[in-house]
Amino acid sequence: MQPTGHLRGDAVRVGGDARQRFYDARGYGRPLDGNEIALSRVEAAHLLFRGDLSGITLSDESDPVGFERFFVASAAAADRFAVRFLVYSDLRDRGFYLSPARDPWPGGRDAESDAVDFVAYERGETPDTGNVKYPIQVVGERESVAAAELAGRTLAVVDEESDITYFAAEAGAIDGATDYEPPADLRGVLLADRVVVWDAPEGLYERGFYGRPLTGRAADVEGALQLSLVEAASLAADGRLSLSASVGDAGNDGGVADADSGDAAARVVARGRDVEGERFDRRLAIYKRLRAADAVPKTGFKFGADFRTYLDVETVDDLPHSEHLVRVVEADHEFSPRELSLDVRLAGGVRKEMVFALTAVGGEHSGDDAADAPIGADVEWLSVDRLTP
Repeated sequence: MQPTGHLRGDAVRVGGDARQRFYDARGYGRPLDGNEIALSRVEAAHLLFRGDLSGITLSDESDPVGFERFFVASAAAADRFAVRFLVYSDLRDRGFYLSPARDPWPGGRDAESDAVDFVAYERGETPDTGNVKYPIQVVGERESVAAAELAGRTLAVVDEESDITYFAAEAGAIDGATDYEPPADLRGVLLADRVVVWDAPEGLYERGFYGRPLTGRAADVEGALQLSLVEAASLAADGRLSLSASVGDAGNDGGVADADSGDAAARVVARGRDVEGERFDRRLAIYKRLRAADAVPKTGFKFGADFRTYLDVETVDDLPHSEHLVRVVEADHEFSPRELSLDVRLAGGVRKEMVFALTAVGGEHSGDDAADAPIGADVEWLSVDRLTP
């Protein structure tokens, strides 16, 4: 005869030989006095589903109920009970011992964040002695996920058909090994949404992988290089690029203005904000961080990202495969699971790692002298990949 549980508050108490049967042998619950244990609702539902409990007596009833009644009552009483039950059951079926980690359940002692629902221990290890393998945060596909502090967690997304997709989120900046120092005497013309350097040195593109040559099959122009606005703003902020002219400045009726007397970095940043809004500041901040780390960021437009990165460029003629896709988001960004799944799936499909750069640049950070503001921005790097536990 299987034992019966008794719901008291948010815990199900089981007596008899419950400690030996469930806690010692299989890591369910928390021990109480004697051989009694306390189970969370999810743990109790799982044991009831498996037939290891004969029933559970609810707080306001005298007769034990089966799985269906207990499941429905728990779904009404406990936050996101159904999706948490599905993930708990899946990981148990995969051979993991788990402890619930959300308040008021005491398993929270093993979790690093209030957002964690369960902690899964290394296979073969128990809650008493085991090391945490996966801190699990459970979400439904229509919920939002805060990007901040997601690093270090395993995200379990339950879709509308109750399939579960796991994502591993880790911290870590991108570091490269590209050894190139741009010259300090570049001069360019600011156009609507790019800068042209007419006499760019060969190494700027060939070794530094800046810009794109203005070429054609029958071209009679040599040395012309088109820079994106983030590339030009970065070079100008470092004092390496000045402007000889600017096209389409405000108050100039779309004409060409002499730019020698102006601040090149401020002009390019202002143009970037005109065409892109405050998002430009965030992308510039990340671009400069990547260049400072000896990585080479190039546009990630074809992949739906802000940048793709090359870690070790010696020459464009022998260009390695790009290693990362980088999306720049605000520090308080919240992912939709669908958005996250699309980004990670695409990155994996083109053999790249998906990295999100969280930065607070923009909004109140923008101003008349904000050309330098992106350089000192706080950045949190978040790498996300699919996971099979």
